[in-house]
Amino acid sequence: MLSWILILLAVAAVAGLLGFGRLSGLALSGAKLLILVVLVLFLLVLFGVIAIA
Repeated sequence: MLSWILILLAVAAVAGLLGFGRLSGLALSGAKLLILVVLVLFLLVLFGVIAIA
């Protein structure tokens, strides 16, 4: 999942440099959403609510 975040951030950066504002915003929104999901999952594992077997 972290690789998807990095890919979306790279796409957002390149699209922003090339002037594709909407595509850049969409990729950045996707990256933000995935970062939020990863953070919530990390906190759930940290507090022992879910276990990774």
